[in-house]
Amino acid sequence: MSFRPILIPVVSGSPALFARSGNACGRSWPVVPLAITLFTALTPAFAAPVVVSSPNGSIKATVTDDGGVLRYSVARDGQTVLAPSEVGIQSDGIRYGQDSHLGRPVVRNVNETYPFFGAKARAVNRARVATVPVTGAGGEIYALDLQVADDGIGIRLRLPAKPGRKVDADLSAWALPGNPTVWAATYDPSYEQTYRTSTLKDLGTNAYGFPLTAKVGDNYVTLSEAALTDYGDLAIREREDGALAGFLPNDAQGWTTDREVVQPWRVTIVAHDLTALVNTTLVQNLNPPADPSLLKADWIRPGRSTWQWMAIGAPRFEDQHQWVDWTKELGYEYYLVDEGWSSWKDAWPSLQSVCDYARSQGVKVWLWVHSGEVREPQARHDYFHRAAAMGIAGVKVDFPPPTNRWWSTWYQDTARDAAAEHLLIDFHGATKPTGMERTWPNELTREGIRGHEYHMTRYRRLMEPQHDTILPFTRYVAGHGDYTPVVFNPKELQGNSWAHELAQAILFTSPFLCTGGHPGDYVANPAKDVLVAIPATWDETLVLPGSEPGKLAVIARRHGDQWFIGAINGDGALSATIDIPLQFLGRGPWKATRLGDVPGQAAAWDRQEGTVNARASLHVSLAPRGGFVAWIRKAPTGS
Repeated sequence: MSFRPILIPVVSGSPALFARSGNACGRSWPVVPLAITLFTALTPAFAAPVVVSSPNGSIKATVTDDGGVLRYSVARDGQTVLAPSEVGIQSDGIRYGQDSHLGRPVVRNVNETYPFFGAKARAVNRARVATVPVTGAGGEIYALDLQVADDGIGIRLRLPAKPGRKVDADLSAWALPGNPTVWAATYDPSYEQTYRTSTLKDLGTNAYGFPLTAKVGDNYVTLSEAALTDYGDLAIREREDGALAGFLPNDAQGWTTDREVVQPWRVTIVAHDLTALVNTTLVQNLNPPADPSLLKADWIRPGRSTWQWMAIGAPRFEDQHQWVDWTKELGYEYYLVDEGWSSWKDAWPSLQSVCDYARSQGVKVWLWVHSGEVREPQARHDYFHRAAAMGIAGVKVDFPPPTNRWWSTWYQDTARDAAAEHLLIDFHGATKPTGMERTWPNELTREGIRGHEYHMTRYRRLMEPQHDTILPFTRYVAGHGDYTPVVFNPKELQGNSWAHELAQAILFTSPFLCTGGHPGDYVANPAKDVLVAIPATWDETLVLPGSEPGKLAVIARRHGDQWFIGAINGDGALSATIDIPLQFLGRGPWKATRLGDVPGQAAAWDRQEGTVNARASLHVSLAPRGGFVAWIRKAPTGS
């Protein structure tokens, strides 16, 4: 017997219909409670796939239970971008997602916006959300949630609370059709591996981390997860059938819980072009909203920072006033005191003196701390309270262990406790972002990326040239990244040009924009004026023609009435030539500062000043491992 698919009508969700399901950190989000799914499941069988379309109709997700196996697929404008893929959890030896049957869904609309520190100033969350009761083996009832937006879908299972429930494994999978080009990095618990170009069939048997991006037909498809808490970090490995199967590398023995098991959203982002891809906020949208008091908090302020670790290593107490003075001269908002300050004589009083001097100069101080010092709630509370009392603005929490179920909740708890003390936060050596910054906007950045610390002579490390051109279309699709860009010291360029280095600050979004070079090099550089003009946040982002992950990244970003263009050549051997059309500019003349490569001279600028308009194009040549930067602002009246 075959069944005709039924398109689910959208109904408005009333507050009485949707309960609030909390997590271990005290945050919550609207879901349909299992009591309602139980009632719904007792109605006559829903003998059809669940089909939900996005608000503009471009994305369609289909969930089936053929043969008792829950599978979902995704199409954009009729083209399949994700073939039928399993969703499941193994618990107490039972494979939820198998021997299961769909009930009748409850569907609601979501339509909201909120402030965003990323490729644009506001995130838009417009979606249709279906909660589907599922009947498993033996008649047990659990829930499947499906959120379908114009930029992709999220899907997850929720298992009801049961004393002593054992979570054994995750059974999620993604089946990309055909043999698409993929851009991926092998799995590393701290997410600091190189992104490379491959094909799906050439991935081999390695484990890979999220995000992973593929070119499926005319679409870019990024896979990741969202709302990771009270659950282990997910990695993927290619199966014999070509599907990418999820597993929990840091929870091989599983865990036991008395609470409801809420699987993190399994995310499939779908974009028709690279501009749409880098502007997605699907990962953030799938997280609970922030408390209104945090959205209005005047202490949550993005900004730029100096930092000494890459330049000189551990901070020296006798240099601190100089570092603050450099920070002030650059006009940066923050100065980060990194690992090593605790070895100062009378460390905390000495740190207080640095904070006091910085405050007198209009600079705010961030402080490095090892995760072990803030692992437990009381120690974390005491540490954060002491730091905040002396005027510390933010904490860089480093070296958390691999993210198993316990540590995933620790991230939430740490952000919550930092917010209670009005502290900003940067997680370093961290797992990938899964959108937590929506719930806790005081998280301004996190590492979880192979950044500039992997391009240093001190450690004899050299970055592969294509990596920088892939990052905007993979890792940064999921959220901010603390890459620590921009080095001007000629000895540290290692093949990169000055223009390549400066372009990093434009291409790699971080609301806590911590630059890695020596500030003495910055203030002495002929491009100081452009460097100090680059902001920490953006209002608008466009990916420009010529961009191709692994080869070339050309991105224009607007902040207020100024545009910045950054371009990076990912070929370590060949030059590249591009034409950059400027039709995105508004009316009238614009003043343009152009900073390009000088052939054969990595530590040099081809600097040009001029006037442009929306009808103009910039003809640019990039050296091997080279780059290009343009700073475009309204020309004075009469120009």
